[in-house]
Amino acid sequence: MAVEAEAEGPDLGVLAGQLMRALQEELFRRLAEEGHPGVRPRHGTVLAFLDRSGLRATELSARSGQHKQIVGSIVDELVALGYVRREPDPADRRAKRVVPTEHGLDEIAKARAILADIERRHRRHLGDERFAAFRETFQEIVRDQRGWGDS
Repeated sequence: MAVEAEAEGPDLGVLAGQLMRALQEELFRRLAEEGHPGVRPRHGTVLAFLDRSGLRATELSARSGQHKQIVGSIVDELVALGYVRREPDPADRRAKRVVPTEHGLDEIAKARAILADIERRHRRHLGDERFAAFRETFQEIVRDQRGWGDS
């Protein structure tokens, strides 16, 4: 059976991991060149989901799929680095929102621009139709995998 798997190439987990590592390597190298040398892949758990108004840590946890304690630890790091601050939630003054600073907003904008540039490069390489089919299929696999225990 192992021989059959080898003939097909790397499994889905290996391919997904390789894609993630390669994307992160390019993204964080380019972010460092654009003034954000301290940001790390783990910080994406928070920064990738924030907008100008911010979110509660529980919302960040749900969106990222990470435990609230991990999100809290990452928020602490980002506060120390000057990317986010904690503010009272206007809807519930007892709760806190994680809100990006100007430095954080700059990183978020640059990260999104870099990722869009990477996607454009792959779209040019594959062509519009193949790239659109890849994204659609990849999203379908992610949805199916996330729901693996529901059936």
